[in-house]
Amino acid sequence: MRKAWLVASVGIGGALSFIALLVFGTYMAAGSIASGGSGGSVGLAKGAVPATYQPLVQKWGNLCKAINPALLAAQLYQESGFNPRAQSPASAQGIAQFIPGTWAAHGVDGDKDGDRDVWDPKDAIPSAASYDCKLAGYVKDAPGNPTKNMLAAYNAGAYAVIKYGGVPPYRETQNYVKTITDLSKSFARPVGRVEPSRQAAGAIYYAQKKLGTLYLWGGNGTAEQNGRFDCSGLTLAAYRSVGITLPRVANDQYNAGPHPKRDELLPGDLVFFSDDLTNSRAIRHVGIYVGGGYMINAPRAGAVIRFDPIDTPDYFGATRVTEDGAKAVPPEPTQV
Repeated sequence: MRKAWLVASVGIGGALSFIALLVFGTYMAAGSIASGGSGGSVGLAKGAVPATYQPLVQKWGNLCKAINPALLAAQLYQESGFNPRAQSPASAQGIAQFIPGTWAAHGVDGDKDGDRDVWDPKDAIPSAASYDCKLAGYVKDAPGNPTKNMLAAYNAGAYAVIKYGGVPPYRETQNYVKTITDLSKSFARPVGRVEPSRQAAGAIYYAQKKLGTLYLWGGNGTAEQNGRFDCSGLTLAAYRSVGITLPRVANDQYNAGPHPKRDELLPGDLVFFSDDLTNSRAIRHVGIYVGGGYMINAPRAGAVIRFDPIDTPDYFGATRVTEDGAKAVPPEPTQV
């Protein structure tokens, strides 16, 4: 629950002027930077992987040149949402979603305890990395990017990659390769400045028009809900207004783009809050940064959409939303 806070000294006109300046500044920043993504990093972004699994992902994500920790994290998130008990209707099992036949052939005893347990992340995460690297070896002579070829082999089989000399012309496979590579950027620790979103100003503009609207748990702003929102419903609607579809819940919205540091925040960034600062899956609140240390957010039941400070003990981190990043996030990881 967010602590109540109101800007008593800022009237409606002052608030709108404040937002107008922020919107203008965001457009200027977005228009003046042509690049600056996070490519090249194999470090993991803060809290992107639950602390229990982070050492495993960091270690095994460097098993071969075709993978890296961020890519391995993106696969695990795509497959199970880091749920070690996940099971799909097709009988895929565990945090890495191995089907029994593939596990029998490629599962490894990652923790050296004498067994290979698909439900144990200490075995399943090393097995996922090992399987990726075996696939990379099968297609190592195919033209093109080795990592994309490995992902294509995971989806369509090594023979298809060899036959077509790279990622085969299957829509499902091409979408799979793009999804994982785009999603991996949200798990990588940025090594340079993160490019500002060109849609950020529009998202702020949408949210500021909702100031004063009463909070509603599960609110999406529909007519039946009298235009009311909860925290992630507001951020979803704000970015949908500029053509970007975010996931519904806050802890999935965290993966919709790269993660700028606190001193690199720009208006339009999503800012997140949690009682567990080591685990993005525990995020429970989100707002839209507007500059000056403040956000617009729908804070809690009984409160209205308003400005609040972000520098509180439960501040987790931020995401600079990108269209590709948002599209890459799975709608809902498979659960038991």
